[in-house]
Amino acid sequence: MDFPLFFTYLAACGAAAATGAMFQPGAWYRGLDKPRWTPPDWLFPLAWMVLYLCMSVAAARVAARSDAPGAGMALALWSVQITLNTLWTPVFFGLRRMGAGLLIISLLWLAVAATMVAFMQIDRIAGLLFAPYIVWVTVALALNRSVYWRNSPEPA
Repeated sequence: MDFPLFFTYLAACGAAAATGAMFQPGAWYRGLDKPRWTPPDWLFPLAWMVLYLCMSVAAARVAARSDAPGAGMALALWSVQITLNTLWTPVFFGLRRMGAGLLIISLLWLAVAATMVAFMQIDRIAGLLFAPYIVWVTVALALNRSVYWRNSPEPA
């Protein structure tokens, strides 16, 4: 693996992770009505650490094959998904906009799925490294939707 590429993508993931530190759930989120299947708080940082490592390895593998057809588009999709990933936390937890968060996480799901498909066409392992991510974002999307529906939506 090309370690400079890996650390470049890991730095982008670090920026996304930093929003989690800056905009923590807090009392507002704890007070919301959430479904019984909500993952425990301790699982979130652990899951994201693993997912960010997988995303970085996957992107580095594809970037190392930049001459492959579709590699530029695949990496552009990676950039879109990490941007949406970075945006969700300050919108949902910082601004407390559950509806806007639902829109962002829906777009994130689409971007992750598109990235996984694009990566799979270039490097099978890179595509498979996105499988846990799409599962996690699916759960997060369902949780965001449930929290939005269970609680009074914010004013328009």
